[in-house]
Amino acid sequence: MWYLNSNYSKYMTGDPSKFLSLEMKHEGYVTFVDNNKGKIIGHGNIDNPPSTMIENVLLIIGLKRNLLSISQLCDKGYKIEFDKKIVS
Repeated sequence: MWYLNSNYSKYMTGDPSKFLSLEMKHEGYVTFVDNNKGKIIGHGNIDNPPSTMIENVLLIIGLKRNLLSISQLCDKGYKIEFDKKIVS
């Protein structure tokens, strides 16, 4: 399951098994909302059937959720609408 997130500008996961392609490389740290830091240990692409491929996903040690960046989705031309009952 992927969660939409407006706090971060990148797609992120802590699960290396999700990657179709993965380049392992220390790329710094991300700072979470609670000010804890997560180490970026790689990046790659994730195949997400039946949806589209998710590109440039960061692999973060210890991250428990899969986060989709709303800003990255909008930059790729996706339109996201929020309503009281649904997100489309």
